[in-house]
Amino acid sequence: MIEVVAELSRGPVFLAGEALECVVTVTNPLPPTATSASSEALAWASAQIHCQFHASESRVALPPPDSSQPDVQPESQTVFLPHRGERGQCILSTPPKILFCDLRLDPGESKSYSYSEVLPIEGPPSFRGQSVKYVYKLTIGCQRVNSPITLLRVPLRVLVLTGLQDIRFPQDEAVAPSSPFLEEDEGGKKDSWLAELAGERLMAATSCRSLHLYNISDGRGKVGTFGIFKSVYRLGEDVVGTLNLGEGTVACLQFSVSLQTEERVQPEYQRRRRTGGIPSVSHVTHARHQESCLHTTRTSFSLPIPLSSTPGFCTAIVSLKWRLHFEFVTSREPGLVLLPPLEQPEPVTWTGPEQVPVDTFSWDLPIKSGYTLAVCGHSRVTAAHTDGMQTGTMETVLAEPRLTEGLGCL
Repeated sequence: MIEVVAELSRGPVFLAGEALECVVTVTNPLPPTATSASSEALAWASAQIHCQFHASESRVALPPPDSSQPDVQPESQTVFLPHRGERGQCILSTPPKILFCDLRLDPGESKSYSYSEVLPIEGPPSFRGQSVKYVYKLTIGCQRVNSPITLLRVPLRVLVLTGLQDIRFPQDEAVAPSSPFLEEDEGGKKDSWLAELAGERLMAATSCRSLHLYNISDGRGKVGTFGIFKSVYRLGEDVVGTLNLGEGTVACLQFSVSLQTEERVQPEYQRRRRTGGIPSVSHVTHARHQESCLHTTRTSFSLPIPLSSTPGFCTAIVSLKWRLHFEFVTSREPGLVLLPPLEQPEPVTWTGPEQVPVDTFSWDLPIKSGYTLAVCGHSRVTAAHTDGMQTGTMETVLAEPRLTEGLGCL
C-alpha cells in the first residue's frame, strides 16, 4: 500500500495568475520492521491543473465536439488523463509535470516532492450554477509497477479579477522594502504584489459612497423613494437600503426585496424553448426581506452577500449578474385608511375590511459584487492507494489572512 499526501500550505483559494505550490509526500505506511519484500515500487507520478466544464443539456445547446482532435485513448489505464471519469469537458489545463520516476520505498520510508504552477489567467472563475459549472482541480496521477494509474484530485477555487490580464509584474525594481540578510522568493513576491494590487482595486471600487435615489411609481402615481449609498459591494458585506413611503400618493401595503443572481445563457447557446420548457435565464435568491408597510413613513433593510457566492462574470457561454429584486403590493383605492376614527360619540366595535383591491408590480436594480479580505484555510488532503482504490480525508486549520474572493466582469 502507498499513501500519497498533497498539501496546499496557502489554502485552496487562488487568484488567476497566482502561483500554486503543493508538496506531495509519498509514503510506504508499513512498519519499518516489515520484510524487504514489502518494498513498493512506483513507476512515475505526475501533476496537472485542469478546469472541467459541464453544461445542463436542457438549458444549453453546445456545438458537437471537434472530431479532428487526436485520439488519446481514454480507455487505456496507462495514459495520464486528469479528467478521466468526470462529467463534462476539459476546457483548460496546464502542461503536466513529472514529479518522479522509478521510485522504490522501503517500509516506513517517505519522500516529498514540490509542485509549482501558475494558474492560467485567461480561464473562467470557479462557478457552480444551474446552467453551467466551472470546476478547477489539481490532479496527481501515480502508477505502481504493473498496475493501472490511480488519480488523486484536490479541489481548487479560482478567482478572476478583470483587468489583471494586462498588468505585468515589475522585473527591474523592487515592489516592497527588502532585507539583504533574508532570502526572498521571487514567486512569493509576485503573488504578494498581485494580491495587494487586487486589494487596492477592490478598495477603490467599494469605498466610494454616494447617495443614489430612485423614484418608484406605478401607473397611478408615486409609491415612494428608494435610497442606496453605493452599487459595488464585497462578498460578505451587507447591502443596506432605505425606503421612504411618506412622499407617495399610492398606498403601499407590503413590499419585499431579494438579493439575487441572474445566470443567463448567451443567445447563440440557448436551447430552443418549448411550451412549458426550462428557460435560459435562472435566478437564485441569496437573501430576502419582507415587510408590511401600510402607514409606514420610512423603513430600511440589510441583506448580506454570502462569502461562498460567486461575483459576476461573463464568458462566451454564460453570464452572471447580481441584482436587487423588489416586489410591491399597492392599493387600488386612493386615500386608503385602515384605522378606526379617532373620535367616536359612543363606544363602537370597529373591524377592518375583509378584502382590499390591490395591484402588484416588480422592479430590478443591478448591483456589483467583488472580493473580500478573509481568513484562508490551510488545506491538507490525504489519499491512501491500494490496488487502484483510493480514500480521502480533508482537514482545515486557520492560517494567515489573505485574498479569498473573486470579481468577474459585470
